[in-house]
Amino acid sequence: MPLVLTVAGFDPSAGAGVLADIKAIAANQAYGVACISAQTVQNSQGVRSFQPVDANLLDLQLEALLDDLPVRAVKIGMLGGKHVVEVVARRLEGSGIPAIVLDPIRVSSNGASLSDTGAWRHLRERLLPLATLVTPNLAEAAELAGIPVSKPADMQEAALRIHALGPRAVLVKGGHLEDRPVDLLYDGATFTSLPGDRVRTRNCHGTGCTLSAALAANLAQGKQLLDAAVVAKAYVSAALRQAYAIGPGPGPLNHLFRLQDAPASRNVDPAPQHEFTTR
Repeated sequence: MPLVLTVAGFDPSAGAGVLADIKAIAANQAYGVACISAQTVQNSQGVRSFQPVDANLLDLQLEALLDDLPVRAVKIGMLGGKHVVEVVARRLEGSGIPAIVLDPIRVSSNGASLSDTGAWRHLRERLLPLATLVTPNLAEAAELAGIPVSKPADMQEAALRIHALGPRAVLVKGGHLEDRPVDLLYDGATFTSLPGDRVRTRNCHGTGCTLSAALAANLAQGKQLLDAAVVAKAYVSAALRQAYAIGPGPGPLNHLFRLQDAPASRNVDPAPQHEFTTR
């Protein structure tokens, strides 16, 4: 079973961050290990505060895991501080890990900041060039690309600009589009649109974390990028349909819903893909 390392924040409610990642990685047939990059104070109703971990401690933990384990993919989520970003970048440089999935988290779903300005700038400079795939939502894509992003045409231009910053591929997530949600995958040569049906549920805490973790797990298995994206997107859609509340606020996805095992999953078809090449 391939090993996937998640480097992300700790969400005590287990809807997002490393706890959600471990569940999603397991559900996608990989073994998850984790390094916590930040502690958060949050519950189902939102994030109250956060604190990056000691960078030296994180450095030692990354060293211990990477020296010992044959990690096939890394998922990077919330990092929080510039020194944490630098430690992660330094450990991944020259590591030879086949796949690095970067989820460039800036704010939580309820609008709370999860990264300071220095960390965000350092992420652009140090981590984007190391990424196999970066997975921004519309707001994150706008910040990375430096343009407004609110419609599919904007997503294409943003993907081009983000790709120019160094990652091998970009997946701009369209869950916040006004019309049908469409994600856009750009691999440096070809754009592929990944449309999907909007799942009507308030229990969607940790959707971005779950998608990036599922992507890392499928890449760790050796899937090609497009195949990994289709499988991960179908998994997240099914997990959203089975989501549930754990408190008064938005609940988590059902991470342990198994696409290949549950009878209902046999009716979940991967989203159609539409490819077109760049000019």
